[in-house]
This record gives sequence, C-alpha cells and structure tokens, in this order.
Amino acid sequence: MLRRMFLAAILAGIAAGLVMSAVQHVRVTPYILAAEGYEQQPQEHSANLSATAPETEPGQHESEAWSPADGLERTAYTVLANLVLSVAFALVLGGASLLLGMPITLANGALWGLCGFLAFALAPAAGLPPELPGMTAADLVSRQIWWWFAAAMTAGGLALAARHRSGAYLAVSGLLITLPHIIGAPDAPGHETSVPAHLVSGFVANALATAAVFWVVLGLALGFMAERTSKERSAQ
Repeated sequence: MLRRMFLAAILAGIAAGLVMSAVQHVRVTPYILAAEGYEQQPQEHSANLSATAPETEPGQHESEAWSPADGLERTAYTVLANLVLSVAFALVLGGASLLLGMPITLANGALWGLCGFLAFALAPAAGLPPELPGMTAADLVSRQIWWWFAAAMTAGGLALAARHRSGAYLAVSGLLITLPHIIGAPDAPGHETSVPAHLVSGFVANALATAAVFWVVLGLALGFMAERTSKERSAQ
C-alpha cells in the first residue's frame, strides 16, 4: 500500500505541478514582472548616484547571489521548482490519508485538495499574504516559523474534525485552527513600498486562486491515481 501511494503521489504531483505552472505563468507571473520594475527603480537611482564613486576592488561583486536569466531559463527553473513542491505536497496528502485511515478517491479528492488549500495556502495567507518583490516584510525566520505553525495547526484541526465529529473535538479543532491568528503573524518593520496597491491586491487574489486550482487538481489527480494503482494491483 505504501509503495502504491508513493507512486500515485509522484504521478499526481507531476500532473498538478504542470497545471499550476501553466496557470501561474498566465495569472501570477505578470504581476511579479511588473513589481520587479518598481523594485529596480531605486537600485537604478543608487547606481546613477554612485557612477562617479571610486571603482570597487576586483572580485567585490563576485559573491552576489546567482539567479536564472529572464525568459526561458527562468521559466524552466520555476516549472522545476513547482514540480518538486507539487510532488512533496502530494506525498503529504498521501501520508495523511494513510495515517488517518481515510482513503483518497476520485470522489473525495477535491475535498482533500480543499483541505490542503486551507492548511497550506489560505490560513497562512490570512496572516502573511503573498508578497511581491519590493515589499517590506518581517524577519524571514520569524515568518517561516509562523507559517509552518499556522499550516500545522490548521492541518491538525482539520484532521481532528474529520476523525471525530463530537462537540468537544470540534471545539478543540476550532481552537487549533484559530490559535495562530490569535497569537498573530510577525509584523513588517514598515509598510512603505513603491509597488502600487492595485498590483498588490491583484497579485494576492491571483496567487490564492492559483493555489486553489492547484490543490483541487492535486486532490483529484491523487484520488484518481490511487484508485488506478489499487485496481491494477488487485488485477495482478
């Protein structure tokens, strides 16, 4: 069973990752490219001011972080990262299914996907919305800790509610889901940004919509693959 679920997660993750990459390229990437234009304006201004400054020592800029070139190379690395992330999330859903003893099928795959969307996208975004380049943000480690805390508490609350439907368990489930938001996400040191508000709001909306599409497709694909691999195993 573990091997069949692993294979199903790999195949479902690849399928969902390709779908997400296509939707992301159309609906999300344009906002990122537009925001990078605003992010580069202060850098260009600083470069003009330092044009008459003494030359830097040889090798001073060699330690700058590498980044893929715009165009095909950047798109290829984005798709690759999406595929790896998609397979990882598919394995998470598959593992949760085995641990809870609740099979993922084509009939309930969309529901599994929506639960993943709530835990790993919507709940963390309620405290830490998706950010565009050039926007101010809190300390990276603090954001990562709170993000994982929110995702884990939401996933735990949903799992508890799915396994136990009594009032006491549902109350504990609600507490787990709301606890990260009661504590609160780390605040950014400031809210100054050169990125226009309409770009920010459009990016957040499209990023969350893309995540919702991804998770629903992932749940359906994983349910389909799990059923198919199970039938093939039974036919042997």
